[in-house]
Amino acid sequence: MSEPNELSVEVNVTDPEVAVVTVSGDLDGETGTSLHHQLANQIVHGRRYLVLDLRAVPFMDSSGLNIIIRASNEAKRLDGSLHLAAVSDVVLRLLDLTGISVTTPVHASPEDALAEIASRQAAEPEPAEGFHPAQR
Repeated sequence: MSEPNELSVEVNVTDPEVAVVTVSGDLDGETGTSLHHQLANQIVHGRRYLVLDLRAVPFMDSSGLNIIIRASNEAKRLDGSLHLAAVSDVVLRLLDLTGISVTTPVHASPEDALAEIASRQAAEPEPAEGFHPAQR
């Protein structure tokens, strides 16, 4: 049986530029480091679009918010975006109070987030030959 504060992070790469990161457990100062490392790793490997599936996160504190803000800023720097999905009412209230839900898309499910990302990707112009967004 796992510790109550233990955080589980699973990554599913759905496209060379897209990853769904499923998080389970409390997201706080003690547990957030593993999520931060997973998100940073995805950005380094060219994932410009990240979906955070938070359905199994019953609690998040300011450390978790900071991780979300940092990952969102990194994705935007690469002309991508961070999407939050299946957020519990408790966590959504925190996102609303801090304004993060205004600047970061929140979806009912990871599938809804992936559909929005796919439509954005389809609308993007093709990059110039030899150009990669991470080269900015």
